[in-house]
Order: sequence, then structure tokens, then C-alpha cells
Amino acid sequence: MIELTNLKKSFDGVEVLKGISTKFEPGKINLIIGASGGGKSVLMKCMVGLLKPTEGNVLYDNRDFHKLDNKEIRDVRREIGMLFQGNALFDSYTVEENIEFPLKMFTEMSPAERIDRVNFCLEQVHLEGVNSKYPAEISGGMKKRVGIARAIALDIKYLFCDEPNSGLDPVTSRVIDQLLEEITKEFQMTTVINTHDMKTVFDIGDQIIYMYEGNKWWEGKKSDVRHSNNEELQAFINASYFE
Repeated sequence: MIELTNLKKSFDGVEVLKGISTKFEPGKINLIIGASGGGKSVLMKCMVGLLKPTEGNVLYDNRDFHKLDNKEIRDVRREIGMLFQGNALFDSYTVEENIEFPLKMFTEMSPAERIDRVNFCLEQVHLEGVNSKYPAEISGGMKKRVGIARAIALDIKYLFCDEPNSGLDPVTSRVIDQLLEEITKEFQMTTVINTHDMKTVFDIGDQIIYMYEGNKWWEGKKSDVRHSNNEELQAFINASYFE
């Protein structure tokens, strides 16, 4: 579980996160939604350590991330997988080499053990047999799945996804959603996703946080989203269907 307590972040005196407190539970798809500039990306960056909060705490199973020493931070980071909006695959590496990269960096596995793990991860994302292909040789949806395979290569406990459906057609977007839901449930990961895609919210969202002007403006289950009396949330939902 990940717990945030009174998380704040300011840039040059301007408060971008205004005291966010919430919990993200394992085995669930935890979604952060909201308009651009609402604080979603800053919140996620504070959670994974790319930014240091001005105030407040980020706890990974009761470990206060921003108060750990370097070794403890490395241990937590080994448990974190990231799926970036732009995939962030190495163009000069094969699919196999891309997935193997974090295994070389963070483990002492033998080459044979690393390849076994790569193949296992490819099976999880239904991409068996593409080891030798380069990113330029596969589709956008396949690149996303390779990104997921790389994210789970380290047998992670926490998965962060930044706009995983960005740039994908509706059919491929649903494939990615279903895949994220499958691996979250199967491996009981704590999955946190930034998204603008309301189809994702209603299809796979378990717990929803709506960010508005740096605040946690609404929180609840997907079944409650449509019936919320929160005016800003309803305006966001309605606008999302016409993007």
C-alpha cells in the first residue's frame, strides 16, 4: 500500500500540490484524473522520487520514502515499475535488451536467468517471440506492451503509469487497459495511473481521485463518479467525451 499524508509541493513560492492525503491499495487500479495543470503529474513525480515534496509524506508500506537513506531508497525503487507516456524504449536495443535492462542494473541474475525472466514478462503481455525485434519494427500498441513487460521485469510491488493510452486507437487502448487490470490482480500490485481517458475510468478503475487546481477535489469508486454532485468533476467528465 502507498499512503500520502498532507503532501505539498511548491515551485518558486507557487503551491502546486495543496496537502494531498490518500491511500492506494494493492490489487486495485488507482486512477488519478483531472485537467492538465491540475497537479496529476507533479503528484506522481513526488511519489516516485523524481521530485521532493515541500511538505508531507509518501509511505510505501509504512516506509517514509523521502526520509530513507540511499540504500533504502534503492530497495524501494527496485519494487517500483514505471510505464512512461512515450514508452521510453531504447531504439538501439532489441525488445529483449530493453526488458533485460533493469535486470542488469538492479539484480545479480545470470544471463540465462535474465532471459528466462524476459520471456516470462513477454508471456504476461502476450508478446511471445518478438525478442529480436527493434522498437521501430513494432506497432505503438506493442511498444506499450513492451513497456509494461519492462516495468514488471523486477517482480515489482508498485506500478505507475503515465497516460498509458496516449496516442493509441480506442481498440488498442482497451487492450492495454485489460492487460494492466490482469497483471494488477494477478500479482496484487499497487497500480497508480494518470489518465484523461474516461473509458479507462469506467472500465477498470477501482479507486478514483480527481485533482483540481492542486487539490484532491473528489475521491471515490467508479460507480460513484457519474452520480457525484461535484460540479468540477461533472464538467471534466462531460468535456472528456467531446475531446
